[in-house]
Amino acid sequence: MILIDPPRWPHRGTVWSHLVSDVSHEELHAFAAGMDIPRRAFQGDHYDIPAEAYERAVALGAVPTDSRQLVRRIVAAGLRRRRR
Repeated sequence: MILIDPPRWPHRGTVWSHLVSDVSHEELHAFAAGMDIPRRAFQGDHYDIPAEAYERAVALGAVPTDSRQLVRRIVAAGLRRRRR
């Protein structure tokens, strides 16, 4: 399942959401490609999505969830990249 948290992470003059999959990175890459997000934007376990793209992601099937639940789901799926 593709999940997205609310746009609340500030950076470079806007706020951002995190787009993840709790199934596989392949599922996530396919969804991102459908939104014309380049693969180089992949952050190891998520894509950052600007606030203006949030509604489009949801319309395309991303399930809104809070940030804590999003992290729990990718950790449980073994898809969370650990920080160094």
